[in-house]
Amino acid sequence: MANVQEAELLAALRRGDERAFAELVRANTGRMLAVARRILKNDEEAHDATQEAFLQAFRAIDRFQGDALLSTWLHRITVNSCLMRLRHRKRHPELAIEDLLPTFDDTGHRVEAGAEWTDDVVERMESGQLQKVVRDAIDRLPENYRTVLVLRDIEELSTEEAAQALGIRPEAAKMRLHRARQALRTLLDPHFAEENA
Repeated sequence: MANVQEAELLAALRRGDERAFAELVRANTGRMLAVARRILKNDEEAHDATQEAFLQAFRAIDRFQGDALLSTWLHRITVNSCLMRLRHRKRHPELAIEDLLPTFDDTGHRVEAGAEWTDDVVERMESGQLQKVVRDAIDRLPENYRTVLVLRDIEELSTEEAAQALGIRPEAAKMRLHRARQALRTLLDPHFAEENA
């Protein structure tokens, strides 16, 4: 959307124009719902979180400063709505992060080197052939680690934005992300070892 169109839409939203609200919903629902699904892993909750995010946006439209695109602002509201739901959701069985991290011997060498990831495996992963395997592995991570991984590596938020959304310091977000990536590698290694056998 061009800057002029965005400014016109924002002005119409602030006037309470129902067609402008319908346009905002039509243009952004798909992306917001995709974000919510990736974070919540539950279609019904994703729909509810998206609706809540739109309601929050409509109530706060007069406070929107215009220092970002409306879609960016809606994305942040959606992420926050999902994070609130995660905090209140009953915990589901997940693996302990310590069990997924690499171990090192007394000399500092990794005890289990893990499978060699060939170019073919990486290509197939990038082409979408292994997306379900990767999604399932991400789902097995503990919530704190899964969420920071999704925000940084899938939603492409900066470290600072992810930390702010999670209410933690950027250093803590970096540490969680590092551990989440290591754990994800541990979960994916057996599959890639089978692929290469």
